[in-house]
Amino acid sequence: MDSDLILVSGFLIVILSFLAMISAFAAERSMLRAIIFAAVGGAMIVAAVVSSPEGYRPGEIPDVFLRVLARLIR
Repeated sequence: MDSDLILVSGFLIVILSFLAMISAFAAERSMLRAIIFAAVGGAMIVAAVVSSPEGYRPGEIPDVFLRVLARLIR
């Protein structure tokens, strides 16, 4: 299991779900789907932190994003 990829995916899902919440609020629609996606993204972040052998420090997060991006580009 690749905890770096799960962490980055979780962060991206959470960010996109917050944008969806703002959009749903502005259009007076239900925010249920966005809240569910935020919960899934949060669960992915927790799973990545728990499954990582060393864990993650807050200052290490940008490096994790760059490592995942570098792997995708290769």
